[in-house]
Amino acid sequence: MKPRPALLALPILLSRCLMTHERGEPLYPATEPRLSENQVAQLGGYVRQVDGKEVKEGKAFELLPGCHVVGTPARWRRADSGGTGGVLVDTVGRKGLLMAVSLFWIGFPYLLIGFTHSYLMLLACVALVGFGNSLWHPTAIPTLGRRYPERKGLVLSVHGMGGNVGDAVAPVIIGAALTYFSWREAVVLNVVPGLVVAALLFVFLGSMRLGAKKSEHEPQSFAHYLAGLKDLLASRALVLLSTGSAFRTMTQTTLLTFLPVYLAHDMGYSPFRVGACLFALQAAEFTATPIAGHLSDRMGRKQILMSSMAATALVLAAMAFSGGSPLFIALVAVLGFFLYATRPVIQAWMLESTPKNMGGSSIGVLFGAQALGGALGPLLGGIVADRLGLLATFYFLAATIVVANLFVFGVTPSAAPKS
Repeated sequence: MKPRPALLALPILLSRCLMTHERGEPLYPATEPRLSENQVAQLGGYVRQVDGKEVKEGKAFELLPGCHVVGTPARWRRADSGGTGGVLVDTVGRKGLLMAVSLFWIGFPYLLIGFTHSYLMLLACVALVGFGNSLWHPTAIPTLGRRYPERKGLVLSVHGMGGNVGDAVAPVIIGAALTYFSWREAVVLNVVPGLVVAALLFVFLGSMRLGAKKSEHEPQSFAHYLAGLKDLLASRALVLLSTGSAFRTMTQTTLLTFLPVYLAHDMGYSPFRVGACLFALQAAEFTATPIAGHLSDRMGRKQILMSSMAATALVLAAMAFSGGSPLFIALVAVLGFFLYATRPVIQAWMLESTPKNMGGSSIGVLFGAQALGGALGPLLGGIVADRLGLLATFYFLAATIVVANLFVFGVTPSAAPKS
C-alpha cells in the first residue's frame, strides 16, 4: 500500500525536532574543567586576566587547559558527518527502517553515558551519537525530496524548522528536569523521546520503499554503487555546491562563536541582552527558511541562493562599519534572515543535480564539507580577532560568504540526471 504524503512526512518532521545536532552541544558535569574563582569571574567578560596573568584576549582559553576536554566530545560527535550513512542509504532499500535505526542509535548511547564514569567511554558514546546523526540526514532529506519533487525547497525547510524547534525546546525541558533530577537521570530521560519516535517510524514507515517502478524498489548492488560513486565525485555540481556550502557554514559557525563575545566584550552587553540578540538571530532563521524554500521552488535555486548570500555579505559589511552602534543590533536579525535561508535551498539543489540513486551519498558529501567548514571557521576567525580585533572578524565573514557565492555562481541549473 502506497503511503499517504502526510503519513510519510509527519514522522520525519517530528523526528527532526529531536535531531538538534547542528548547534547545541550537551555539556556534562563529569567533563567540566575546574576553574579558579578568578577564571570563573573573568569568563563572563571575555577573559582579560587568568590567575593574575594578563593575556591577549583571543588566546585567553589557551591558559584554560580543561576547556579542550569539554570541546572534545562535541568534535567526536561529528566524527562521521554523512559518509558512512550515505553508503547505507544508497545500498539499502528500506528508508523508513534506516531512519528508525538512526534515532535509536542516537538515543541508546545517551543511556550508556548516564551510567559511565570513564572519560574514554564518554568519548566512545558521543562518537556513536555522531554515527547515528550521519545516518539521519542522508536518509531523510532524499526521502522527502523524492516524495515531494515539486516542493523540495519548502518541505526541506520545514524539516530544518523541526530542528530549530528542538534547539529551542530541549534546553528548557532539560533545564527543568535538572531541577528535580541529577544530570545522569536527566540523560537517561533524554533517551525516551528518541526511542518512542524511532518505534513510531518503524511501525509506520519501516517497510517504506521509494519509487514507482519495481526496479527502483530494490536496492542497488554495492558494485553498482561504487560505479555510481565514481561518477558522483566527478560531478561539477557536487564539488561546487559542497565547497560553497562549506564556506557558508564557515561563516555561520564563526558568527555564532564571535558575535556573543563582541556583544559582551566590546559593546558591554549583559548576558540577558546577548541572549536576546542571539534569539533574534534564530527567530529570523525560523521565519526565513520556509520563505526561501518556497521561492526557490517557484523562481529557481540559483537566483534565491545567490541573492541571499549577496545580501548576507552586504549585511556583514554594514555590521563591521556600524560596529558599536544601535544599527549593529538591528542588523543582527536581518543577517539571520538571509544567512540561514540558504540551507534548504542548497539541499534541494544538490538533490536535483545528482542522480536519484546516489541521493544519500550526495547529502553525505554535502554535510561532510559543511562539517569541515564549520571546524575551520572559528579557528581562522580567532586568528583574525587576535591580530586585528574582534570587529575585523565581521569583514572576514563578509569575505567567506562572498567566496561561497562565487562557487555557487559556477553551478549550472539543470534537471536531475537519471540514475
